[in-house]
Amino acid sequence: MKTLRNEKGFALAFVIILAAIALVLTLAMLTMVSRGSFVSGQMKKFRTAVDAGFGGVEAMFQTISVRGNLDNVYSGQQITNVNNLKTKLGGPISTWAGLDNSITIDPGTSSTYDIRIDLGTYNVYTKIVDTVEGNSGADEGLRKEAVVNTGSGEVTVVSVPYLYTIEVLSQSQSNPTERSKISVLYQY
Repeated sequence: MKTLRNEKGFALAFVIILAAIALVLTLAMLTMVSRGSFVSGQMKKFRTAVDAGFGGVEAMFQTISVRGNLDNVYSGQQITNVNNLKTKLGGPISTWAGLDNSITIDPGTSSTYDIRIDLGTYNVYTKIVDTVEGNSGADEGLRKEAVVNTGSGEVTVVSVPYLYTIEVLSQSQSNPTERSKISVLYQY
């Protein structure tokens, strides 16, 4: 019974317990710091892929704006099939007759995307997956000459000839896991 009430060695046991607690807290802090650095690096890579994707979106907007004259597009673009792209630009999906309209883009298969763009160390693949006719056709100028709006109740309709659904996949050339996918609804 006297050995249980003996206080010899209590300080040593107490220091060992405090050292163990300090070691666990230090390991937990180091783990959190290293994990935070890893997540920060992954976010930087993802953000770069997203920025490349936005560049691909802008290039696709430029392609849509020149419609039939595909010679005036971004110099780094590689259009996989010009006739298919012109069909997708010029009419609704009902006129596509067998063209690929799935949202899946496989970089290894050129028939699954319309345009490939090399932006720095990223390859950006863009594809029109749907074209819907808007509320009006293309601008035809004035149909009647010398016409003036006389009534205050007349409403001028904004011309929206087409709505395009565009899919964009940006992927790093050196690391295919660094990628992003963007879906865009574009009114032109």
